[in-house]
Amino acid sequence: MARAALHFWEEPPLSGVAGSGAVFFVNCPLHCVYCQNAEIAAGDSGVAVSEERLADLFLNLQAQGALNVNCVTPTHYSLQIARAVELARQRGLSLPIVWNTSGYERVPVIEALGATVNVYLADFKYADAQMAQRYSHAPDYPDVALEAIEAMARQAGEPRFDEVDGLPRMTGGVVVRHLVLPGALEQSKQALSMLFERFGNAVLYSVMNQYTPVMPAASLERYPELAARVPDAEYEELLDFADSLGMEDYFWQEGPAAEESFIPAWDGSGVL
Repeated sequence: MARAALHFWEEPPLSGVAGSGAVFFVNCPLHCVYCQNAEIAAGDSGVAVSEERLADLFLNLQAQGALNVNCVTPTHYSLQIARAVELARQRGLSLPIVWNTSGYERVPVIEALGATVNVYLADFKYADAQMAQRYSHAPDYPDVALEAIEAMARQAGEPRFDEVDGLPRMTGGVVVRHLVLPGALEQSKQALSMLFERFGNAVLYSVMNQYTPVMPAASLERYPELAARVPDAEYEELLDFADSLGMEDYFWQEGPAAEESFIPAWDGSGVL
């Protein structure tokens, strides 16, 4: 574990006013070259905890008023998380469980999470296999992620909400995120097209403009196109494209979204 604390930078129905109970897990199956959380994705920090301690963390977040338990990069600990959720529910956990994933999931794993997860918050990073290989070493990403998101939608159903502090809280369904990368406007249009053709408005979409160049200089020499942020004009063009597809429910980011506020400190907050 790298952090278990209230997090205020998810989509509004997940963060609300009180914050999402974000539990950040160390290590990641993809290791995207531009990862903003590279320190924990590579396993360079973190604290080992038992399933019983993880259940404690979930309950601590509920006591702090979190809107949900938000498991960030959880894939490789699926079995342990499911057990911890069961233990926590036996002790009074009543919050929705959010599965915050890269989208690079196996369908049988998603199917096995039916009794654990309420909301899937899944990336769809790439529609292009070559781009997936270049940035995430996973040329099969588009096919794998689409099949996984389809399994999530079958399991979680259409988006559902209740109300907390006078605002909607998401209690079920799927949100699919797409992060716009510099120089990749056409690929982003392709990604949104693929998603909408497959899922229509049965899922929610989040078109994200928070890409921040955080790569070391040596890496930027290999990926010079990732040295800049996405121009506002390109992002606006993509939002117009989403509208033209018929996307009715999607989140978008305004202003200087690419801020350090999206990258918390990996100091063991809430774990130690």
